[in-house]
Amino acid sequence: MIDRVVRVLDTFSDTRTVQSASDIGRRAGLPSATAHRLVDDLVAAGLLERDDEHHIRLGMRLWELALRGSRALRLRQAALPHMEAVQARIREHTQLAVLENDEALFLERLSHPDAGANITRVAGRLALHASSSGLVLLAHAPDEVRERVLGNPLPAVSPETVTDAGALRTLLAEVRTRGFVVAPGSVETVSTGVAVPVRDRGEVVAALSVILPRHAPAESAVAILRAAARAIETDLARDGHERWTGGKLPSH
Repeated sequence: MIDRVVRVLDTFSDTRTVQSASDIGRRAGLPSATAHRLVDDLVAAGLLERDDEHHIRLGMRLWELALRGSRALRLRQAALPHMEAVQARIREHTQLAVLENDEALFLERLSHPDAGANITRVAGRLALHASSSGLVLLAHAPDEVRERVLGNPLPAVSPETVTDAGALRTLLAEVRTRGFVVAPGSVETVSTGVAVPVRDRGEVVAALSVILPRHAPAESAVAILRAAARAIETDLARDGHERWTGGKLPSH
């Protein structure tokens, strides 16, 4: 039953937000009667919603439950003030992404009205090898994740996406050594992605990035992102300490 529910929920995406029950059943590979029954049960529980035209969308209760105690929510809350500070200085696109199921999942994006091209969305995903955020996450991923990604086909998102596994290994080693990546044209030829890691108790838990116009200098963006990442890490450490001690100073 849980597998069927997950298959139903997985039919929704950032571009497919409204469907009929029949379409859900077809995309989930379920018999029509089973799909309609599951959809009815999920609507009754508030995990899906049905509008007046009988179209189905994800329910607010699903969003509410997902945020309760979520590590993603904690990370986003710690990062957002510092992302806003980055955005105020760079005035392009500022993004926060995490590693999830061998992809870069974007938790937040701030954009200036006059910013350049950017295909990422909040709750959207990109292949790890095809974005600055993904390259940072892949560089610091567990060995088995990195080998699995490098062992699979690496499709090009743009003509400049690195798709050769050997070249990508070299690039990832450079990312770990330098502590940042500058990736011109890897997603769109008119843009350059710049990203740095964010750590929590020493472990890389996210990538903080900005998307610049292709020929904009990246040096100042790297410095700004690094300072913001350190500030996020400080807030994560403080939050973790408060959770552990209940907000009280430790006794000696």
